Amino acid sequence: MGARKLDRRIQFRRYTEVDDGFSKVENWADHGSPVWASKQDVSDGERVRGAEVSAMLTARFVIRSSVFARDLTAKDALTYRGVIYEIFGIKEIGRNKWLEITSGAEVSNGNG
Repeated sequence: MGARKLDRRIQFRRYTEVDDGFSKVENWADHGSPVWASKQDVSDGERVRGAEVSAMLTARFVIRSSVFARDLTAKDALTYRGVIYEIFGIKEIGRNKWLEITSGAEVSNGNG
């Protein structure tokens, strides 16, 4: 694969459970520093549930492979321009050169 245009900054997030003294609560925190990525929108779709309409945005982000990047899993998430994307899958492109992250974000636009 040739040179890629890494023109987007994304931030990874990692889930942990934190004991607040009463119970364990979920906690999402930034994981590592922001990284440069390319982004390709794959598809979008709409769902209607009750009175709420939501859109699912699917995108592929490509980042340089690194020790940090190879530690990412589908349990992590990423943010781009304030939108949180769930990671569906990560695959290697080339020989430890690039990682392609397939992800999706639900954008709600409802009245509920």
